[in-house]
Amino acid sequence: MEFLGYLLSTLIGVSLGLIGSGGSILAVPILVYLFGVTPENATTHSLFIVGITSVIASYKHHRQNNLKIKTALLFGIPSLITLLLTRKYILPALPETIFSTDNFQLSKHTLIMVVFSVLMIAAALSMIRRSRKAQNTTVSDSRLIIIGLLVGFVTGFLGAGGGFLIVPALLFYANLDLKYAIATSVFIITINSLIGFAGDLINGVQFDKLLLAKVSAAAILGIFIGIGISKKMDGKKLKPLFGWFILIMGVFIVVKELVIG
Repeated sequence: MEFLGYLLSTLIGVSLGLIGSGGSILAVPILVYLFGVTPENATTHSLFIVGITSVIASYKHHRQNNLKIKTALLFGIPSLITLLLTRKYILPALPETIFSTDNFQLSKHTLIMVVFSVLMIAAALSMIRRSRKAQNTTVSDSRLIIIGLLVGFVTGFLGAGGGFLIVPALLFYANLDLKYAIATSVFIITINSLIGFAGDLINGVQFDKLLLAKVSAAAILGIFIGIGISKKMDGKKLKPLFGWFILIMGVFIVVKELVIG
């Protein structure tokens, strides 16, 4: 199972390198189901893995002059604020048992994984559908800020970078071309994830250093694989395939948590 976990961990980097999203949505299920990490701690591990992997992708895009720093800050600062608040106050405040009856009990573990599965299914559907072209509309700073706040909450609660939300937002509300939206998304994910992880360290959250190093190494290897593939194949053509894979994983989590138990 560990070998399979490391193998699948390379897909975290491959997806980030190719399409600027999707990689972070894989990290938590891999950590929970293949490495036995609790969902709450898996979010901490995921923040570091995604953050350190995205550093390499961000550097690549910076060298290609694809980053839009002003847009990244306008979007990223609000998301960073809600990320830190969520990690500091909301996530620790959740009780171990959220809701219970004679026949059913909703634990914190189940809540995190079910919400994560819903996010995965939504991300998968957005990948499977054909991407719409950005329309020539007026750039809306307020909408970018609002979506940034939402992405920060998602990142803080689930340890997911929110790239599947960031890329469409930058396409439709910042009027960026796809290559600039992907590059800016990866940069935002880098900042949010690493600062979120640093916040967890300050708050005394425990993590497995060896596991973190191994999975991060596999994901970084995936980044170089993704970069290599992107030079030979259009990432947009591979996006639906990633979408179907993530959709299957999302449905599996729902069945595992709510049906099998």
